[in-house]
Amino acid sequence: MLKTKNVITLFCLFLFLGATSFAKECVIEKKNQSRLKHHQKKLENIASLNDGNRASGTSGYEKSKNYIVCKLKKARYNITVQEFEFPFFAENSDPKFEQISPESVIYPPSSDESFYTMIFSAAGSVEGLIEPVDVTIPAAEKANTSTSGCEATDFDSFTSGRIALIQRGACYFSDKVRNAQDAGAVAVIIFNEGQEGRTDAISGTLGPNSDIIVPVIFTTHEIGKALYESYISGKEVKVKINIDVTNEIRVTQNILAETKQGCDKTKVILGGHLDSVLDGPGINDNGSGVSAILEAALQTLYMNYWPIKNKICYAFWGGEELGLLGSTHYVENLTEEEKNNVAMYLNFDMIGSSNFVRFVYDGDGSEGSPAGPEGSREIAQFFLDYFKWKGYAAETTIFSGRSDYAPFMFVDIPVGGLFTGADEIKTEEQAEKYGGTAGEPLDP
Repeated sequence: MLKTKNVITLFCLFLFLGATSFAKECVIEKKNQSRLKHHQKKLENIASLNDGNRASGTSGYEKSKNYIVCKLKKARYNITVQEFEFPFFAENSDPKFEQISPESVIYPPSSDESFYTMIFSAAGSVEGLIEPVDVTIPAAEKANTSTSGCEATDFDSFTSGRIALIQRGACYFSDKVRNAQDAGAVAVIIFNEGQEGRTDAISGTLGPNSDIIVPVIFTTHEIGKALYESYISGKEVKVKINIDVTNEIRVTQNILAETKQGCDKTKVILGGHLDSVLDGPGINDNGSGVSAILEAALQTLYMNYWPIKNKICYAFWGGEELGLLGSTHYVENLTEEEKNNVAMYLNFDMIGSSNFVRFVYDGDGSEGSPAGPEGSREIAQFFLDYFKWKGYAAETTIFSGRSDYAPFMFVDIPVGGLFTGADEIKTEEQAEKYGGTAGEPLDP
């Protein structure tokens, strides 16, 4: 599908990676860094004025989108703003979980040692008696074996109007919750199964299911076990749960800016997600990639008189933090001809980690991940050769499927890109190569 040597042009290297030896018009690398920081500061200011985040479906995302579109319009791009619906979920205030009897216990919210609201839980305030459903205490030796709440028949003797106490295990959380609410449960407590590595509370998801109508929390194995043991000892165990969330369908957008020059049949897409999580401004994840892609697009102005061989599309995705929604929507709406015309997709997500490693996505599977589609190896080698030429250390990393290259991979479009690390721990060898602190996360 890909004739790599004919597609990766010097202008991509010149424009995106900051090479300075090809034309006098190119600003020096130091000035490039200043421009990138300027864009990042703008995104940070937008977040600070909009509840501290730039998440899809919020005013922070809307203002971020406007900033990108305004810059691209001034650069005279052909711009498409692609809208799509998505399931929005946010906690409006801290959840509350309290045992009222046989003793009073107030559990701290949003903690691995206590409980979390399940993502896509319904809102509600409920007080009532708990009733365990097919619980296995002590936990089975093998994980993912508890079938607690997995079948509707598990609730044959369940008392309508009570709060179901269900153990994590062999089926989807959403299946457990649907069975519970169908049996008359007014809320659901899911607790971790109990094996090694499955004891803490987690922030799990019920999926974007509009049919979940009761509050749902996830607690530690220890809390679930204590509630269960109080119940089987003959005590009436009463709890109170208060969940204040917004759970609705909203609209967000992708931004696509294409060069006027270049062949439509060999389109190169440079992409990164514009949205942050709800918990912060997302200036590394992914203001760093957004700023680099935007600046690459703006510097095309210096090269308008050059004959650009390939159509270039600069893409800013919405909804990545909710499951690669924007890039998936884009790819799923391409015709077969349009897919065939995409020569490659280059991804830039988290390229400003403070304790960084200079990662290039592994195109040939040599790191142990699935190899990218044909042509991905050449993309990786292009980046590695560039860094070698510049005298910078670099290494490859796996395609984990956790960023916006994944939808392109699935339809056999060659992929590649850069990444400076997330929660991986920096090794001693990496600290010697890149500086920074060994034993600490690449992006704390």
